[in-house]
Amino acid sequence: QVQLVESGGGLVQTGGSLKLSCVTSGPTTGSDTMAWFRQAPGKERLFVAAINWRDGNTYYADSVRGRFTISRDKAKNTVYLQMIMLEPEDTAEYYCAQTRRVVVTGSHADRRFVPQKSMYTNWGQGTQVTVSS
Repeated sequence: QVQLVESGGGLVQTGGSLKLSCVTSGPTTGSDTMAWFRQAPGKERLFVAAINWRDGNTYYADSVRGRFTISRDKAKNTVYLQMIMLEPEDTAEYYCAQTRRVVVTGSHADRRFVPQKSMYTNWGQGTQVTVSS
């Protein structure tokens, strides 16, 4: 079983930046998709971004496209989420997730299944991001 450990959350002012990390332990193969979701208090967990572990193809939620960048370092078994131009609406617990049920192609076809949290089999414990106004 893949274990995921997030870090890098914190308190930042509007317009600031943060970089989240997610270290994976356990088998990570070329068929893996790694993703970030977020959940604000009292709200459902929402998709943020995903990356194809093998070829680096990415897919983003509309709300973060252009501000957030997902990347991975195979040698470190780590997935990152670089966040810039943060807004109070970005305040949430951020979760790393992994699956082999979907593959990120980087095309519009990703919108059907990649953002669905039910497709992900392994989850981290989360890291809190708070953006003050």
